[in-house]
Amino acid sequence: MQKEYYSHGKLLLTGEYVVLDGALSLALPTTYGQSLKLREVKKPELHWKSLDEKGETWFEGTFELSGIHFTATDKDIADVLIKILKEARKLNPEFLKPDSGFEVLTKLDFPRNWGLGSSSTLINNIAQWAGVDPYTLLWNAFSGSGYDIACARSSTPLSYRLEGKKAISRPVNFDPSFKDSLFFVHLNKKQNSREGIARYRSFKNESRKNEVISAVSRISSELSDCDSLELFENHIKEHEQLISSLIELPTVKEQLFPDYFGELKSLGAWGGDFILATGNEETAGYFKSKGFETVIPYSNMILNIDQ
Repeated sequence: MQKEYYSHGKLLLTGEYVVLDGALSLALPTTYGQSLKLREVKKPELHWKSLDEKGETWFEGTFELSGIHFTATDKDIADVLIKILKEARKLNPEFLKPDSGFEVLTKLDFPRNWGLGSSSTLINNIAQWAGVDPYTLLWNAFSGSGYDIACARSSTPLSYRLEGKKAISRPVNFDPSFKDSLFFVHLNKKQNSREGIARYRSFKNESRKNEVISAVSRISSELSDCDSLELFENHIKEHEQLISSLIELPTVKEQLFPDYFGELKSLGAWGGDFILATGNEETAGYFKSKGFETVIPYSNMILNIDQ
């Protein structure tokens, strides 16, 4: 028996941090993602191999299903994988019963340091394999808002919000007429989102936080059908200032690119991964002159239903 699962990567256009407290956010599934292929074998063990975007092995391990014994190239990665698989088996006791085993091959479409969701795409693929709810699997194994799981399962941009522990995701017709003026720039490092979340959680002014959540929700709603680049730039500039005031950090434009001619917006945890830039044919040259080689046009990065 052979099966294959696939999940899309993610970028959070609006709502970083405040999505955790119920802000309406705009999320974008990417053309890049991760596949998981499996083949059933008689021996009761998992032989796991993970490939990067170049087809090179970055993790390999063998796990005995009758116990917790394993040999692996990286113990920390193996521990995380075991945790996900254990939680999946708790949700579905029929999953990975020790009467047979599997050869598992995962393959990323994107470099691991891009921050597009190597973990969330894996969790969604394992949830599909185990036949369990991916949000429950995420929250039982780790934490987070779950927007990345929504992206993994979507073929279009979407609005996302949390109501208690319920994820509410809806497709939106976000396909801006000015998308040729939008670019994604990688900041050459992967940001630890836990640090940013801890900084956000330390903000004690609940009244101000609620004001920001309300404003970000409004921006997310208005951006969904924005048809003007100028209006789009005004929205993301306002959004940057709102989050900056909340987490008490300078915006990415203030900190790194004060002379850039367009507008810039952080995507997800501030300080790493990708940012969004509005610009033109000179945008790539500007960032590459400053040492940021990865500049991806919007249409190459973001998934839409006609793709």
